[in-house]
Amino acid sequence: MTDEQITLDDVYTARKIVRRYLPKTPVITPPALFKRLGFRAYVKCDNTLPTGAFKVRGGINLISQLSNKEKRRGVIAVSTGNHAQSIAYASCLFNVKAIIGMPKGSNPIKVEATKCYGATVKFHGKDYDEARLWVEEEAKRKGYRYIHSANEPLLIAGVGTLYLELLEEAPDIDAIIVPIGGGSGAAAACIVAKTINPRIKVIGVQAEKAPAVYLSWKNNRLMETVSADTFAEGLATRVAFALTFDIINKMIDDIVLVSEEEMENAIRMLLETTHQLAEGAGAAATAAALKMRKQLEGKRVALPLTGGNLTLKTLSKILNKA
Repeated sequence: MTDEQITLDDVYTARKIVRRYLPKTPVITPPALFKRLGFRAYVKCDNTLPTGAFKVRGGINLISQLSNKEKRRGVIAVSTGNHAQSIAYASCLFNVKAIIGMPKGSNPIKVEATKCYGATVKFHGKDYDEARLWVEEEAKRKGYRYIHSANEPLLIAGVGTLYLELLEEAPDIDAIIVPIGGGSGAAAACIVAKTINPRIKVIGVQAEKAPAVYLSWKNNRLMETVSADTFAEGLATRVAFALTFDIINKMIDDIVLVSEEEMENAIRMLLETTHQLAEGAGAAATAAALKMRKQLEGKRVALPLTGGNLTLKTLSKILNKA
């Protein structure tokens, strides 16, 4: 595997590793959700993984393949939460020291879980990108192996196992809607779906308040926004990243934006119709599906529920708006 090319074979290789440590997650097709949307929806429940989110697939694939020298040095990563848990969980499995930089005010559930897996958490900056700058400097100062949340081929290949499982269980789907933060999930979805069946449409979704990849895709160049003020932590990035954006830009069929209210509505809908808890990013695909339901009518559409790490405070606020 090279930085320039990640293939379906790399995803199959990753699955041999990932399946040793993680269960296959369910794909459900609730009739109540079909009734609301007007098309058959296949919900891939990666919120049921040990860390409550899909990212751990990539973390396990990457950490397992570090050299002994890299493992002795330790690893460092930056995250608003799910990448943090992924790296912490995988580092615990393979006895590797992990340092995680997180922005101040990060989701306390994700912070506590990261610490429980044995990682050291350091808070820096007001958002993901400010924390990222500190982590990159710290990696240079201390010699840690820096694990980027997106620009890591082994991470993308590991995340791709989600979509491999999905297409093996639901090979006749017409479209996949996938949330985009750093872009590892969307890049992986493109690689897997477009290789197995090029007719499958891959549609990305970003928050209206964090549209860096959407703007980059529209303008065909990497772009940065001033803020990423969304409650969906997994979507809250102000920049597009080179490796994942290059894949997305070449392969994705469309990218749509959803509002905070649309994601909140999708969280309530998923809770009612699937009995699954989604965080903001985890509900983004369903929010986009609601927005696009006329275009998708009669189709078979996959909706990855990528994470369920929602605080009780945020959940209560969302439910009280119903």
